[in-house]
Amino acid sequence: QVQLVESGGGLAQAGDSLRLSCELAGNSPWTYTMAWFRQAPGQERLFVAGITWNGATTEYADAVKDRFTISRDNGKNTMYLQMNNLKPEDTAVYYCALDRSAVVLTSHLGYDYWGQGTQVTVSS
Repeated sequence: QVQLVESGGGLAQAGDSLRLSCELAGNSPWTYTMAWFRQAPGQERLFVAGITWNGATTEYADAVKDRFTISRDNGKNTMYLQMNNLKPEDTAVYYCALDRSAVVLTSHLGYDYWGQGTQVTVSS
């Protein structure tokens, strides 16, 4: 059973930094791609960043490029999202996702496993 647990969300001011973590509870028999999505109230779930199993490929949404960095530590079964220079428009619930594909998928429809989400709120 795949269980993803996010942590690290909270309140921040514009220009601050936060780091989100997503831990895969238990061990997976597969290699897998992981990603972060976010969803603001009344809006669809949007791709933020993704990373392949060995970290060789990362993808970012244009809105976060050059501000956010995705990484993973397979030895700890954990993925991270370092968020710098936060903006009020980054306010959303952030979800981590996992899929057994070998490429980064940017549609939420491509992911089979999801965490419960962590709230990030950025004030101006």
